[in-house]
Amino acid sequence: MGSLFRSEEMELAQMYLQQEAAFSCVIELGELGLVEFRDLNPGVNAFQKKFVSEVRRCDEMERKLRFFEKEIKKDGLPLVIPSSNTEAPQPKEMVELEMTFEKLEKEVKVVNKNAEELKRTYLNLTELRSMLKKTQQFFDEVENIKQINESGLEDENIQLLGEEGVKLGGQHSLRLEFVSGVILRDRLPAFERMLWRVCRGNVFLRQAEIEDRLEDPVTREQVHKSVFIIFFQGEQLKTRVKKVCEGFHATLYPCPEWHNERKEMIAGVVVRIEDLKTIIFQTNEHRRLILIAAAKNLQSWFVKVRKLKSIYLCLNQFNFDVTSKCLIAECWYPTQDKQRINQALATGTQRSGASVQSILNTMETKQEPPTFNRTNKFTAGFQSIVDAYGVARYREVNPAPFSIISFPFLFAVMFGDAGHGFIMFLAALALVLKERQIKSAKIQNEIFNMFFSGRYLILLMGFFSIYTGLMYNDVFAKSINLFGSSWRIEPINENSNLTYLPDIQLNPIYNYTGTPYVFGLDPLWQV
Repeated sequence: MGSLFRSEEMELAQMYLQQEAAFSCVIELGELGLVEFRDLNPGVNAFQKKFVSEVRRCDEMERKLRFFEKEIKKDGLPLVIPSSNTEAPQPKEMVELEMTFEKLEKEVKVVNKNAEELKRTYLNLTELRSMLKKTQQFFDEVENIKQINESGLEDENIQLLGEEGVKLGGQHSLRLEFVSGVILRDRLPAFERMLWRVCRGNVFLRQAEIEDRLEDPVTREQVHKSVFIIFFQGEQLKTRVKKVCEGFHATLYPCPEWHNERKEMIAGVVVRIEDLKTIIFQTNEHRRLILIAAAKNLQSWFVKVRKLKSIYLCLNQFNFDVTSKCLIAECWYPTQDKQRINQALATGTQRSGASVQSILNTMETKQEPPTFNRTNKFTAGFQSIVDAYGVARYREVNPAPFSIISFPFLFAVMFGDAGHGFIMFLAALALVLKERQIKSAKIQNEIFNMFFSGRYLILLMGFFSIYTGLMYNDVFAKSINLFGSSWRIEPINENSNLTYLPDIQLNPIYNYTGTPYVFGLDPLWQV
């Protein structure tokens, strides 16, 4: 029980590791989790340390993994959680991982680039089809006006005659030019005002909304767009109109002047769109298969790369002895775990195939050792609460064992509801009884994991809340009368001298039965 109430006794030791065995020994010590290494190179620049290139390679691999994770989440694919503990890879496996990630990244980027180009082409063709259809409607309307005018209802003012130009009363016809395109719907009002000002009202604009929402190939957002056609006369106005369209990022599309040409162009665009749909589907399916294969190993890859990086960062804290070709390290470790640490060093040396055993020498020091409190699944939650406020000094009394009772009880004193406390108790009890299944599921939800790590804390909080709630006679904010009230209220009759008062104070001499309520507060007090 001494280690529960006080921090562990620590020793400072010096390690001598052969260069070929250092990596494997650090792996074993890392899995053990009982050693804290000291930095023996505090004055050395980070870029001048021995394993800086390996750390950079790990950073690059981690960047690629984050890219894969982003693409996988973008498609909504599930990540496969590894069933067993992933071991740290050996240095020779690092090259294989780099080649795998490099190949996969290139493949995903090529597919993404092709898919983006195909979607951009599909967007342009869709906009062109909508523009041609809407433009055809504009010309059909003008053609109807032309027929009405030719039948004798012609006005003396300027009238549009579709593909033939403008007729000025009885004078000769003027040839009009036009440009057509597509623009975002929310930019259309400002676009129309700017055209009117720049061209001084010498243009005629017609617009129509595209009913279907279009997908942006880069952001994948659904956008609303409108088709427009602008009639004008002269090269000067044409230059101004195109500059305004360019400023508002409107996309201009060629539109034939004659009906038959527009009809043929629409038919060709429709055929191209159907072919493009098939190609886009096949490209997306190929991308999906690549990401599914990556999702199966992504989590284990993350663990391997992060373990590799941690190992090399740890090795950068060691001194390199050139004469004996070994690495020298200094570390703190719990005194009672010295045998386990020696066993880990022996296992690492054996796995590396080194001929010389690693050496662990205890050092005498006057430095204050670090604080190490050994915990289990029950005390870990309480220890983390104590450490959040402050870590005790070396061999100082650990407040965590006392907080196991005091923290839940003080919470219950404030909470004090037996009904809600019972629900809390049942929820925590379910987490405790199903902890093996939940651990094997490896749920990634951060909020759930926070509750799961504090399941024993919540269990005690619920238990004490039931007790204090019964003491307060408070169940779901209501009192309960289990044993009968100890107070008696006499009914007020006509002969009584009592007059009506908003609050009536009971007199213990007349209204108290003499037997106190069995447990907690008498329910009458809530009245």
